[in-house]
Amino acid sequence: MDTAPASSLANPNAQRAVLTAGLVAGTLDILSACTQFYLNTGKNPVIVLKYVASGAFGATALSGGTAVAVWGLVFHFMIAFGFTIFFFLIYPRIPLIAKNKWITAIAYGLFAWLVMNLLVVPASQIPKKVIHMNLQTIIGMVILICMIGLPITVIIGNYFSKKKEAE
Repeated sequence: MDTAPASSLANPNAQRAVLTAGLVAGTLDILSACTQFYLNTGKNPVIVLKYVASGAFGATALSGGTAVAVWGLVFHFMIAFGFTIFFFLIYPRIPLIAKNKWITAIAYGLFAWLVMNLLVVPASQIPKKVIHMNLQTIIGMVILICMIGLPITVIIGNYFSKKKEAE
């Protein structure tokens, strides 16, 4: 019998839910980013991973090799898991989150976009650029809503719904 509470990351079922949500969201997000980049530029999508790595390694990462791209993927999944764990921790504390998964997914995707573009990227070594509200910005928001907000909301929400039903 598991003695850790449902809202604790020490609970093996919670760990499984967080692992699943983080892997699904991280995979969907990076695939979307790489696909969008390729469709817009026709260039190798590995550049996206190097761009992510440039947050830690600076502009030199953009001319790096496979190891830099792998680091970009590692950093990408660390961020995806950060958003997943944060959502897991706030879910039981904010009852409004459980009311409507679609609105929550939209709100959390927009939250992720804001955090990334107003906090993480500016604090990193990624070459700075001004954010303009244009079609590419809106596409970026929609990607985070669909690929981060929705899977995290559904998977973590389902975990807590099952725990509530079992009580």
